[in-house]
Amino acid sequence: GEQATFDVGVHGMHQELIKLIGRLKYRTSFAQNVYQHSLEVAFLSGIMASELGLNVKQAKRAGLLHDIGKAVDHEIEGSHAKIGADLAKKYGESPAIVHSIAAHHEEERQDSVLDVLVEAADALSGARPGARREMLETYVKRLEDLERIAHSFPGVEKSYAIQAGREIRIMVQPERMSDEDSVVLSKDIARKIEKELTYPGQIKVTVIREMRAVDIAK
Repeated sequence: GEQATFDVGVHGMHQELIKLIGRLKYRTSFAQNVYQHSLEVAFLSGIMASELGLNVKQAKRAGLLHDIGKAVDHEIEGSHAKIGADLAKKYGESPAIVHSIAAHHEEERQDSVLDVLVEAADALSGARPGARREMLETYVKRLEDLERIAHSFPGVEKSYAIQAGREIRIMVQPERMSDEDSVVLSKDIARKIEKELTYPGQIKVTVIREMRAVDIAK
């Protein structure tokens, strides 16, 4: 816990909270280590706060503590967000920090930029490729579903789900589709993916229309 506060640059935290941060090293969520995840969220929150001209130290502090409830959620009844907010309040954290913890899964209304930053950093850390293990069947099915949706549209010749299912590249038949049609197709496929699939983060839809003209000089 002390190493985490040192790495993030957080000072003046109650010793009990520091101990709880240390306990996160032995907790996982979807096979992602919660201690490492909390450090990532702290750094990501700080980066975004810096870009927006906000209080970087406050953002890092909120990010580091956002999942503190997971240190004891197996011992105390309630969601980890509520437990964490109660602990932060008990051990002297500011109302802004307490509310950002309570609101990072939208169990409470987000009413500050800090609340939104912490939620965004949490999503970024959890959704990056390799952060959380998925069952092989779930992973393969998502790739198959992406390619199935792409091929449900006329004019599609081939499709490839890449980047662990975070991008779908679609080759279309140039004689059947114009450049303008390709733009419309990418939007239509993206909307259908949003409607039919559940997935973390975003999926990039790339439509490729290639026309080759070949002649031979004799």
